[in-house]
Amino acid sequence: MSLFRKKSIPDLIKSTQQGRTLRKELTAWDLTLLGIGAIIGTGIFVLTGEGAIQAGPGLTLSFVIAGLACVFAALSYAEFASTVPVSGSVYTYSYATMGEFWAWIIGWDLILEYLLAVSAVSTGWSGYFQSLLEGVGVKLPTALSAAPGAIDKTTTYFNLPAFLIVMLITFLLARGIRESKRVNNVMVIMKVAVVLAFIIVGVGYVKPANWQPFAPFGWDGIFNVAALVFFAYLGFDAVSTAAEETRNPDRDLPRGILYSLGICTLLYVVVSGIMTGIVPYQQFKGHEDHPVALALQMAGQNWFAGFISLGAILGMTTVMLVMLYGQTRIIFAMSRDGLLPKWFSNVHEKYRTPFGATWILGTVSALIGALVPLDKIAQLVNMGTLAAFVMISIGVIVLRKTQPDLPRAFRCPAVPLIPILAILFCVFLMTRLTQLTWIAFTIWLAIGLTIYFTYSRRHSSLNTQTTIHLDQ
Repeated sequence: MSLFRKKSIPDLIKSTQQGRTLRKELTAWDLTLLGIGAIIGTGIFVLTGEGAIQAGPGLTLSFVIAGLACVFAALSYAEFASTVPVSGSVYTYSYATMGEFWAWIIGWDLILEYLLAVSAVSTGWSGYFQSLLEGVGVKLPTALSAAPGAIDKTTTYFNLPAFLIVMLITFLLARGIRESKRVNNVMVIMKVAVVLAFIIVGVGYVKPANWQPFAPFGWDGIFNVAALVFFAYLGFDAVSTAAEETRNPDRDLPRGILYSLGICTLLYVVVSGIMTGIVPYQQFKGHEDHPVALALQMAGQNWFAGFISLGAILGMTTVMLVMLYGQTRIIFAMSRDGLLPKWFSNVHEKYRTPFGATWILGTVSALIGALVPLDKIAQLVNMGTLAAFVMISIGVIVLRKTQPDLPRAFRCPAVPLIPILAILFCVFLMTRLTQLTWIAFTIWLAIGLTIYFTYSRRHSSLNTQTTIHLDQ
């Protein structure tokens, strides 16, 4: 009954080959687009506005700092993903290196991250979608336009668009990975085209004088915004949850993780630089929810605003798709290990997906987005992501020490330096989050610990194996 019993890597890989398995459909190209689909969304179309207000033109440095933390962690992810091509991401990696207790903690943490990310993004999607509808003369009833209490002095009951888009994505994911990847790939290409079009159109309207002063709120402002815009990078880690559905995981998983992160970091820095070069940072106040569209209006390019709304809608749609996908695969892995009821790891005979788990998680995410105002959710999601990055970095150091001869298709360079840098960057960003975020995160962990000690520890497949061995 040890808290730190571990699953061997051969046993983890063997578990993916037993019973009804997931369908292997994904290539390096698909994984890169999966990562870009998860990353580019709310961060570039919404958070850049709030970031500009708090950091000024120094917003570009905030993206660089947050990106560095991600790069260091991504190298650790790439090593593990190529070595342990099993669903579950850092949950599974922690099980192999630090034991069951820490694996449960991080798995429970990832449930929070992905579940609330889907809900939070659905509310942003709803705002852009309703704006697009109003542009063609269609207006939803006010009562169905937002969650209760989301709009001051306005009676609202249910965010219908947020609910419907998550349920549509749930239907798509339940049908199969082949259909899901096709939809994701098309939408990612379209939204990247919109971002590139903004860069091409906007660069000619940049006024370097708007970049002065570059850091009006000093390094405090830059660091605080780095912790905020970290949400914009959420998603590259979801690539590793696709391990069991990748045709050549040893080679393609590291490529998908690193390519998607590199492309998105470059786009973030360029877009934020152009935005703050067109619009003086003070003028983003009151326009935080559509900063890219504001920049185009200031440039006199109102005709392009519709394309930006389309890009935002596509961007947020793929974020929700990949986040919900990652969520279902983590739950699938935890259930297969016995830490959650076995029903969550049942695979549909025809679609080869965790069908029931997908519908349950999708429905819960849809209802949260429809019924709860989530104005503070970005920071709570960030906390979960940063904690996961710390765990994966520790795991690489531990595995290099305990199993130095283990075959690794990709090796994180400069171990332990790179993982230590990832830990330091992530812990520093965690200290910049609010006290309320820490309290909410602590409550979530307390609930998780209760479940672990009352159910998961006894039903763990490792505990079952130990019991059978003792009986014999």
